[in-house]
Amino acid sequence: MKIEIEELERQVIERMRMDNPWWTSGKIPDDIHQMKSRLYLDSFYKVVKDVEVRRGIVLMGPRRVGKTIMIYHTVERLINDGVNPQSIIYLSIDTPIYNGMSLEMLLNIAKKSLAKQPTDQGLYVFYDEVQYLKDWELHLKSLVDTYRSTRFIVSGSAAAALKMKSTESGAGRFHDFALPPLTFNEYIHLQELDRLIVPKKIEWNQQVFNAFDTIDISQLNEHFIRYINYGGYPEVVFSKEIQQDPGRYMRRDIVDKVMLKDLPSLYGINDTQELYRLFIHIAYRSGCEFSYEEMSQESGIRKDIIRKYISYLESAFLIKVIHRVDANAKRMQRITQFKIYLTNPSLRCALFSPLTETDKTLGSMVETALFAQRIQRDDEEVFYANWKMGRENGEVDMVGLDRLRQKPIWAVELKWSDRYFDVPSELKSLLSFMDKNHLVSAIVSSRTKYGIKNMENCNLTFMPSALYAYLLGYNTIEQKKY
Repeated sequence: MKIEIEELERQVIERMRMDNPWWTSGKIPDDIHQMKSRLYLDSFYKVVKDVEVRRGIVLMGPRRVGKTIMIYHTVERLINDGVNPQSIIYLSIDTPIYNGMSLEMLLNIAKKSLAKQPTDQGLYVFYDEVQYLKDWELHLKSLVDTYRSTRFIVSGSAAAALKMKSTESGAGRFHDFALPPLTFNEYIHLQELDRLIVPKKIEWNQQVFNAFDTIDISQLNEHFIRYINYGGYPEVVFSKEIQQDPGRYMRRDIVDKVMLKDLPSLYGINDTQELYRLFIHIAYRSGCEFSYEEMSQESGIRKDIIRKYISYLESAFLIKVIHRVDANAKRMQRITQFKIYLTNPSLRCALFSPLTETDKTLGSMVETALFAQRIQRDDEEVFYANWKMGRENGEVDMVGLDRLRQKPIWAVELKWSDRYFDVPSELKSLLSFMDKNHLVSAIVSSRTKYGIKNMENCNLTFMPSALYAYLLGYNTIEQKKY
């Protein structure tokens, strides 16, 4: 028996050395070194290096958004900043030979391999795909409490499970870091298309802000549509082969694994086909207004089950529910209608087919793409406005409420058209909402037009949708840093 244990430990150490090449070479693998890093790396690295705050870090996000690659790039930065390569340990929990081993057991074997003492300080320990270990959150909490000078970072793709268990068991012990699908400005960065973007000052809300312009709006729009179709995932962005059949790749590696593996194992879902059918229904109508009553009638699924399914899909970072306010920006007392957006527009391409510039449904996917840049932020709550007052019906696509005062502080109308730049008076709903809520400025996205239209009591800043997406993504990442 002792011989068998020793042989297993030898094989585990061999695997660890393979996964931690920097222990001997002092650097990460060349192919990963050559990959461009995600723009979220700066803010993630700042959290990892902040050893004054004794917390475990939980890196979570949808499948295939580049979490493991970001860990490797973090390892590289640590080494470049003078951390001993043998003080950095990477362990992927889904490795078969690690099956049944606790986080602490793996840590102790790694330390033994590196001839380190149990009390050694200043270690950085990364556990990847941690959702495959039962009660991982209890293990991590114990490690954080026991090894006070070691930095523990875990990551995983079962975002729903990670979020729930991190909140339940890690209060005061864990720092959650969400990595979303690629923002549009990350897409431009990874594709090395920054030459298309130039700085620009814009006036909005009686202030001057830093924004962006482009040297070629036609070319930028082409890339924006490619982003909508393929741009949410780094692998798809760089692989022409995957782009030939994005549906097969994204369905198999992203949607199917979440629907058939992650969510059923977490919530005990029996009818995965029913859940899948509901998601297809939502994905096709991303950006539309829904109600539980209509969804139940159309799908044949009970309303209480639909409520659960929507919460599951939202916790898995596949969709985002946006709630409604009325013409005076008051929240509805009873939630009967709401909008649902895909968190990444390329999910729709995976399930159906790529969109072209003349496709009738492109407008709703442009709206989805713009929301996808914005919903990762938490500085104020985002709603949409919809009302019926007497003969007046109206809707505003995106409204920001101040958390404390619950008053609107900005409004945006999302369009994939230049028509309203020429006749801004046709934006009757937006102008009415601004008047009722004393807003003096609003943004209207367009196809190609950029400029300010001064109205009677307010002004409208028009900006091409692609540039607005770039600006939103840029600001989201900048906010994450601080």
